[in-house]
Amino acid sequence: MNVVATRQSTGTTTWNIDPVHSLAEFKAKHMMISSVKGQFAQIQGILVLDEKDLTNSRVEASIEGASINTRDAQRDTHLKSADFLYVEKFPTLSFNSTRVSRSGDGELAVTGDLTIRSASHKLHLLLKDQPHRPRILGEYSSGPSAATTIKRKDFGLTWNAALETGGILVGDEVTITLDVQFVKA
Repeated sequence: MNVVATRQSTGTTTWNIDPVHSLAEFKAKHMMISSVKGQFAQIQGILVLDEKDLTNSRVEASIEGASINTRDAQRDTHLKSADFLYVEKFPTLSFNSTRVSRSGDGELAVTGDLTIRSASHKLHLLLKDQPHRPRILGEYSSGPSAATTIKRKDFGLTWNAALETGGILVGDEVTITLDVQFVKA
């Protein structure tokens, strides 16, 4: 997704994800003992914000699956394979909002479709926003964060291995944490 900075004629503003200052992380149980954390280095997207009528707002984001990093090259190769993300066939993970509303003081409730591989499921995010602040060059930015949990099997990520001592190698629940910096176009 190549985002072009624009100002909408309807009074909405466009905010581009700053990929250098944004992070999409995840964690999942490993061997039913501890959690393995990872992140994606390539994230991009856009927020079109209508402060007067949030229902006219939208969020679109995409993540390059091959940019996964769990600090273990062998595990990363396996996560990119057909057993998990299958990045050769499905290179991006994407999120497209279907509803944006105010949830509380400085919080936006964002509902949308998360697509991993070819499976899409509704996802609910509560964006905890930071006030818009000027950056060094005069542009404005905002840094919302959010966290949610998904079930990887819902997205066709079913690979697992039984442990000799009982249990499974990889947990089904995956916690996703987003720290995103939007730059006002």
